[in-house]
Amino acid sequence: MNHDRLQQAQAYAQERAAAAGSSFYYAFLFLPPPRRAAITAFYAFCREVDDIVDEVHDPMVAQAKLAWWRDQVRRTFAGAAPEHPALVALQPHIGPYGLRAEPLLQVIEGCEMDLHQSRYLDFAALQQYCHRVAGVVGEVAARIFGQTDPQTTAYAHRLGLAFQLTNIIRDVGEDALRGRLYLPVAELQRFDVKAHEVLRRGIGSDASFDARFTALMRFQIERALATYDEAIALLPAADRRAQKPGLMMASIYRALLREIAREPLSVLTERIALTPLRKFWLAWKVQALGRL
Repeated sequence: MNHDRLQQAQAYAQERAAAAGSSFYYAFLFLPPPRRAAITAFYAFCREVDDIVDEVHDPMVAQAKLAWWRDQVRRTFAGAAPEHPALVALQPHIGPYGLRAEPLLQVIEGCEMDLHQSRYLDFAALQQYCHRVAGVVGEVAARIFGQTDPQTTAYAHRLGLAFQLTNIIRDVGEDALRGRLYLPVAELQRFDVKAHEVLRRGIGSDASFDARFTALMRFQIERALATYDEAIALLPAADRRAQKPGLMMASIYRALLREIAREPLSVLTERIALTPLRKFWLAWKVQALGRL
């Protein structure tokens, strides 16, 4: 591979990761350079694919773009020269970290679900979606971080689910503006919250909406926090050191959930976020002290 092209691709992936302002970026900072380059390239790929669904308004165009990415992934893992810088940056790491095409294709498949489905009947159905857009992401990340125990895969999938549940909670208002609602229908019914009330972000709802929606969100937050605990309990001791980046992200995301829990209604009208300094501090605590 042309060295200049690889350097340009790595710079693109780095810029993509930093510009996203993601909590993941702060965890990547503590990795050795080769692993940091690999996970940054993979993260850039995930962002590219995810942005198609969020930013391309014509479903047919979005479908065509995802088909292009599917072809590019297959070609890249078959050894052909990739066209997109994210895959150019990722390709050198396929062999060293034992990466496979299938998880990347599942990420594309998960994003494709957003073109056809904007409701989930129950939590089991939502988990299938989360598996594709987050569980397999955790699986690839665990390999790059240095997985040695096969049991770490179960931890990675559970942690991916926890991350995606957190994203869903944080993004309720933003998703509503796109006509999407990931909170399971059965759980909306349980808390007597109507889908149209959430899609209108509470505007025009009766006086009881605030209490009903808050109860629904507190349930979502508690389940997400419990899922982090379940994931961490699955992490084998042999891989705990190598998987510190995932634990850093868990620390940041759990802090975010606790911020949201202070005023759950706020997710309807604003995107709750931690400051960069706080994210760095939480990541550093895990790196230096081993504490979440």
